[in-house]
Amino acid sequence: MNQSGHINRFNANKLLLSKWTATAPIDKQKHFIVTELVTELTEDELEEKVIGCVLEAVINKQAFQIDWKELKDADRWTQGWK
Repeated sequence: MNQSGHINRFNANKLLLSKWTATAPIDKQKHFIVTELVTELTEDELEEKVIGCVLEAVINKQAFQIDWKELKDADRWTQGWK
């Protein structure tokens, strides 16, 4: 959890194409969009669960994969483009 205790609340299944702002820019990259959800089958193999996502920087299209739960940290990420 983050130091301030604030968390971003969202449904992992609705992350695709959502917009995010890094509170501390990463290599001059500040605005990102979720372009892909990384999933795996549940143990009973009846449904998929989200385990990660691919973020793409708007400025240069550079993409990287993160654990989707990292986006809950409001000290690092803000929902939408600010």
